[in-house]
Amino acid sequence: MSTREGTFEHPGGRTWYRIAGELPSARPPLLALHGGPGSTHNYFAPLERLAGDGRAVVLYDQVGCGRSEKRRDVEWSLELFVDEVDALRDELGLDRVHLLGTSWGGMLALEHALRRPGTLASLTLSSTLASVGDWEVEARRLRDELPADVRGVLDRHEAAGTYDDPEYERAMAVFDARHFHRGDPRPELERMQHEKGVAAYRAMVGPNEWTMTGVLKGWDVRSRLQELDVPTLVLRGRYDLCTEPIAKTLIDGIRGARYVLFEHSSHTPVLEETERYLDVVGGFVDSVDERPAGQAARKPPAS
Repeated sequence: MSTREGTFEHPGGRTWYRIAGELPSARPPLLALHGGPGSTHNYFAPLERLAGDGRAVVLYDQVGCGRSEKRRDVEWSLELFVDEVDALRDELGLDRVHLLGTSWGGMLALEHALRRPGTLASLTLSSTLASVGDWEVEARRLRDELPADVRGVLDRHEAAGTYDDPEYERAMAVFDARHFHRGDPRPELERMQHEKGVAAYRAMVGPNEWTMTGVLKGWDVRSRLQELDVPTLVLRGRYDLCTEPIAKTLIDGIRGARYVLFEHSSHTPVLEETERYLDVVGGFVDSVDERPAGQAARKPPAS
């Protein structure tokens, strides 16, 4: 399988991308939007295995993280990232795509789908949300289920605003081991940690998932989900930050949405249950490509 990398300039800065497979492709490519903001493309590495048989897979680092530009003078906004997706599609000639977004990338995917109806072959919403307010409530509930000593450390540093203190970071690691990635360390996550865009995350989200102070505070597209008319797959892990009520909002709000639960995963099922994740996502996009016009995609395997 061939791969190539490149960069392009747009008003928000310089963005790095990587293509597995050939473009233009016989079938709509899979375009993946990573989380964060600032979490980099690295944990999407397994998705490249879906390239081939006429399909390309496109990954990129959003501006502010990874191998893309980290400008100090950037004005952080939702439009910055939405425009970046448009610019990437224009740069690579991606007229019609299968769009996959995880966490924040799912929010970005929803915004893109609502703004460019008719240009998507399918939409995969992985461990994501339709309302920041709902997300904060559920994230705080999960935080409050941590051991008392861990909660005490979080409480003390959050009251003081000392979010970069190593003690606070160790307490956050306990939360992440439950709800972000369950399992052994992965090189993809180590590289993400090294290349992540802290400034982008703090500006757009805030200090953590249950204290939203950034640009995305109040973001909510629940009332617009019924506007989506595209084959949609909703994915989450059993121990995910995307809890059952969060996912249910997407499933109930998007007509015909399919749902798959990963029993042994948290927020990164692409790494925690890689083979099944690739089977589910690959099977879904293949079924969309193969279906006659107007016919619903086949239901992904439940197990």
